[in-house]
Amino acid sequence: MTERALLLALLWLAAVRPAAAEVLDQTGAGFTLSNTVTVAVSPQQAFDALVDAVDQWWPKDHSWWGQEGRFRIEARAGGCFCERSGQREAQHMRVIFVDPGKLLRLEGGLGPLQGMGLSGVMDWRLAATDDGGTTITLWYRAGGYTPEPLGDFVAIVDQVQAQQLGALASHLDKP
Repeated sequence: MTERALLLALLWLAAVRPAAAEVLDQTGAGFTLSNTVTVAVSPQQAFDALVDAVDQWWPKDHSWWGQEGRFRIEARAGGCFCERSGQREAQHMRVIFVDPGKLLRLEGGLGPLQGMGLSGVMDWRLAATDDGGTTITLWYRAGGYTPEPLGDFVAIVDQVQAQQLGALASHLDKP
């Protein structure tokens, strides 16, 4: 996925439930992002949809193979967040920590970050709200070496992650 494709994806954000997005920090070597949304389902229901229904909510415009790509998350240490289309397959990230209903942690680089030599840790943090819902925080810290200036695209990555979190929230809002 090119930087131009990431910019075009921002236009799609208006159609997806917004998440509170924030660039927590950034240097020439890396960055930390946080996006948060609250949904009206339990933490376990949110976790189950995050893992078991990823192919239903993950935006297909953030796929290596578009509508043909099929996503899966193996919710176990060493599991794969993978995409497949026929004989083509990609590991987007690797699962490194699972606490159902509370936390799913992955490591790797999504999309163009892989090819740029950047990698990171991504947390999907789930916390119960007082009214029986769930606050979901998508937190990502990435770094590594790349000759491209990170400042040129950190805000774009943050907005794309807000889109991904918003897509999960919209999926959870469906009856």
